[in-house]
Amino acid sequence: MPHVREHVVDGTLGTVAVREWPHPAPRYLALLVHGYGEHAGRYEEPAAVLTGHGAAVYAPDHMGHGRSAGERVVIEDFEDVVTDVHAVADLARAAHPGLPLVLVGHSMGGLIAARYAQRYGPELSALVLSGPVIGSWELPVRLLALDEIPDTPVSPSSLSRDPAVGAAYAADPLVWHGPMKRPTLQAFVRTLETVERGRDVGPLPLLWLHGEDDRLVPLTGSRPGVERLAGGRLTERIFPGARHEVFHETDRERVLAELVRFLDHVPALAPPR
Repeated sequence: MPHVREHVVDGTLGTVAVREWPHPAPRYLALLVHGYGEHAGRYEEPAAVLTGHGAAVYAPDHMGHGRSAGERVVIEDFEDVVTDVHAVADLARAAHPGLPLVLVGHSMGGLIAARYAQRYGPELSALVLSGPVIGSWELPVRLLALDEIPDTPVSPSSLSRDPAVGAAYAADPLVWHGPMKRPTLQAFVRTLETVERGRDVGPLPLLWLHGEDDRLVPLTGSRPGVERLAGGRLTERIFPGARHEVFHETDRERVLAELVRFLDHVPALAPPR
């Protein structure tokens, strides 16, 4: 695995911990945006592939997640998280001026990345959404209708067909293993509506990766949101039998190869001739 550097940036509501997987002479920047209840440290394999492809990779722990400040898994406004991610992009650009930027968001991170692209699209060269919470996602509305949010954590088996992935997730002290929080569920609902009402990303190249057997964020709910967000340059890759975390699936090598293949065709990332 590549060497990892640690940074801390001032976020909207407290300090944000950032991991950097450096490259000695990068030709582009990649920003990884993790999902609900997890942290950036779970993205070692995608980071290794991206650094091998020529990227300097940065990834924050969102507020209330991982090593960042805040009450655990409480996000009252995803606009604050988007602003924090933009601060991390500024950190990366300050270290490597003038390089193109690729944004990769998984699950909740896909929602954050979609909103980032709506707010800061001209700063991006490509957008990648993995199992994104976008379009129609019924879970928040269903839970908010209850008087008390049930203490039902994410099932490790729903993440991947690889049992080692579930075991590592269950044993990870930086992963949240408790119930969802009402303010975060309310913020999900508002931000899904905001992204739905917002503009598409125009000519920005967009790659959508999704597991066919994703039961946490079903692809049928994500599809209308992704297709609406895309401005006509959508590349879609659905993986048969795969569950929610395609970057950690049993066929992860194929998934990561599709990511690299997509990036190879992004005009702004083409190596100089």
